[in-house]
Amino acid sequence: MSTIRPDGADSGRRRSGQLESQIVTVLTDAGLALTPGEVRDRLAPEADLSYSTVVTILGRLHIKGAVIRERDGRAYRYAAVRDAAGLVAERMTRLLSAESDRTSVLRRFLGSLDAGDERILRDLLRDEAE
Repeated sequence: MSTIRPDGADSGRRRSGQLESQIVTVLTDAGLALTPGEVRDRLAPEADLSYSTVVTILGRLHIKGAVIRERDGRAYRYAAVRDAAGLVAERMTRLLSAESDRTSVLRRFLGSLDAGDERILRDLLRDEAE
């Protein structure tokens, strides 16, 4: 998670899932399977990620079914199964299904949305009902 230092500056740490989303976006934009090194190289240069961090995240995404992998010599190439929005939607669904009182969760979620997001959600629900 991003943390704020006592001087008010952001520590630069990513929110939970942010790196996963960035990696899925890189894979989606590439349109072809990439090695972990290629993924790392396509992430923002200032990201300063280690190869092992990218491999770890790709492994987690593979376990979650968000990416597929294929052997390429001794390494793997990875491709996105769904885009970053699909990954977030899946995460939201998984969290919601873990809670027995879905009404309370959804009510609180709706109450936490800003006016623009609430309007988008209401429009989407109205479109689905038609």
